[in-house]
Amino acid sequence: MHDPWPLAKKRRALELRARILAELRRFFADRDYLEIETPCLIPAPAPEFHIDTFPCAGWFLQPSPELCMKRLLAAGYDRIFQICRCFRQKERGDRHLPEFTMLEWYRREADYRDLMAECEELLVQVAGALGRGDLVTYQGVRIEIGAPWERMTVGEAFDRFAPLPVAAALAGDCFEEILAVHVEPRLGRRRPTFLYDYPLPLASLARVKRGDPAVAERFELYIAGMELANAFTELADEGEQRRRFAREEEARRRAGKPPYPVPENFLAALPALGTAAGIALGVDRLVMILADAPHIDAVTAFTPETL
Repeated sequence: MHDPWPLAKKRRALELRARILAELRRFFADRDYLEIETPCLIPAPAPEFHIDTFPCAGWFLQPSPELCMKRLLAAGYDRIFQICRCFRQKERGDRHLPEFTMLEWYRREADYRDLMAECEELLVQVAGALGRGDLVTYQGVRIEIGAPWERMTVGEAFDRFAPLPVAAALAGDCFEEILAVHVEPRLGRRRPTFLYDYPLPLASLARVKRGDPAVAERFELYIAGMELANAFTELADEGEQRRRFAREEEARRRAGKPPYPVPENFLAALPALGTAAGIALGVDRLVMILADAPHIDAVTAFTPETL
């Protein structure tokens, strides 16, 4: 028998979600960004080892609109954003859904540091529109969101919080485990934290940092120990991107994962990309934080188990 109560009790969270979405769009409209839409069904995703997509009718449901949006940048669109549904297998938990909402935005003539500043401006504006001021409380943690936010390199974070340095974690194939267990829970506890300059093997679509070829110009944003966004200065070298994709695809094959086709149209567009930066922000997680909700289920109307 249909029970309307579980849906009815989400009304306040869903109303808050709608206000947040409206404010996100207002933020980008005020900064001359063009809202665009790209297909959810694509012929080839980026072959990243840690992301598994859903096959559909011989193609794939997008894990991110990234490849199509970068092709628009390469075609001369200077500032674009999109709020869309994305799909990833094996993602279900308190903070994960196999179908989720992503905000992505991209800028030409910008790098990852420009996006750090824009992240600060975005969240301050959204929180202000909700009447939160410079202070947000999430699950008992009081977070000051007024700029500037904390900035910490991956190397610095491992030195402070992890039982071994980055190089040893990479050599021991335990970087992700140590990051999740020892580092991430300590980030963004008093103010949001940008964790930046990731080891190059962990940033397959990001530009190598000038002056430090061991790292890439990538950052992730954390609030109250929760990863909220992933960003980088875009790699615009077709040959290097092709080589990185080949390495990722080989790692997928060794792990017994299904192969992906090469996204040739994306690779062909890279020489026209120039200097650009892009970011993906989890909308569901942003709503969780601003609604003070411990589970992602509380801020989405339907989860897979309720369909």
